[in-house]
Amino acid sequence: MTNKRRKFLKQSLVASLSMSVGANVVFGKYLPKGIDLLGLKSQLGNQYPEKSKLMSVLNDRPVNMETPAHLLNDALTPNDLFFVRNNGLPPVDINVENWKITISGESAAKTKSYTLQELKSNFENVSYNITLECGGNGRSEFNPPAKGNQWTTGAVGCAKWTGVRLKDVLEDVGIKSNAVYLGYYGADIHLSGDPDKDPISRGVPIRKAMENESLIAWSMNDQNIPVLNGHPLRLIFGGFPASCSGKWLKKIVIRNKVHDGQKMTGSSYRIPCNPVAAGTKVSDEDMCIIEEMPVKSLITSPRTGATIKLNQQLPLAGHAWTSSTKISKVEYSIDFGKTWSECTVSESSNRFAWQNFSAKVAFPQVGYYEVWAKATDSDGNTQPMLLPGWNPKGYLNNACHRIAVKVV
Repeated sequence: MTNKRRKFLKQSLVASLSMSVGANVVFGKYLPKGIDLLGLKSQLGNQYPEKSKLMSVLNDRPVNMETPAHLLNDALTPNDLFFVRNNGLPPVDINVENWKITISGESAAKTKSYTLQELKSNFENVSYNITLECGGNGRSEFNPPAKGNQWTTGAVGCAKWTGVRLKDVLEDVGIKSNAVYLGYYGADIHLSGDPDKDPISRGVPIRKAMENESLIAWSMNDQNIPVLNGHPLRLIFGGFPASCSGKWLKKIVIRNKVHDGQKMTGSSYRIPCNPVAAGTKVSDEDMCIIEEMPVKSLITSPRTGATIKLNQQLPLAGHAWTSSTKISKVEYSIDFGKTWSECTVSESSNRFAWQNFSAKVAFPQVGYYEVWAKATDSDGNTQPMLLPGWNPKGYLNNACHRIAVKVV
């Protein structure tokens, strides 16, 4: 194909896209191959008891709900807008007065149980702002498609969690020197109704369990945790997939091996140990457990589809988070990643809290634009512009978030 022919086809594509969105696609020639304009995508909304009517319901058995990006603009995510990722059915007839958790396991010095009131009275109460994100957030962008809930960007939230440090409770029980892993069991019910089956029973390495920010929590944003999010007790582990932060907590086991509970084995919450080509079938023994989540950002204001006048500046806002120490830089692009400009980034309230970013964006001419955001953390990890390495279950998509803007 001649260069003249290629240029003609590129110009025809940009012209076609401009007609589709009703405006000239400024910088359309830089649009990466295989990327669709956001202006062609529709927005979803739905309702469910206990949660905002504006949340999107992906599944109702079990309940899985995400939050449209523009509703995540608050510094802390309101309880009614916090995403829901369930594997079974929430427990019924919750009796807070009689609720107990039991600590046991091969590497526990003894077996010991605590009521909620004993946890509150016997250990220091602490609060941390912690970001939780589903390991499959962004799964809908993978191609070939990955099985599972087709999350877009809203399976994430940051809340103030209050409870006790997990390590304080574990040390009260006693940890043997051969401890390797911690596992949890909740009171949720398997979809089959079989009481002998666990919907999910995951865990974390003992080193993660002993971090100051790892909690047994009973409060979310100074209120009781919503039932769909784990009331009356749940685990909180920042920087790891939210599936590790077990809900309706009833039992913790200190293991002398990697925990082997439900969704800890096979391909669940695992990615290929080495990169593979898209569509490759990977054997279980070649899959590695996901631990640290990647650096990521989300534009929360304005919502995609915003319209602005040419002589105005667009106020841009959002959040960025990482499993590293902190976010060091957030940048935005209006020309599909050809050039980048820096945003203002707030300091972190504590490790694993998301950080706010903002900017004033100017546009050179009338037309359609996409604003892309890219975060870099203190370890130098940076978001990729496009979808990162494909994996069979569609985990860890931390590609740049983008919104559509029309300048008139």
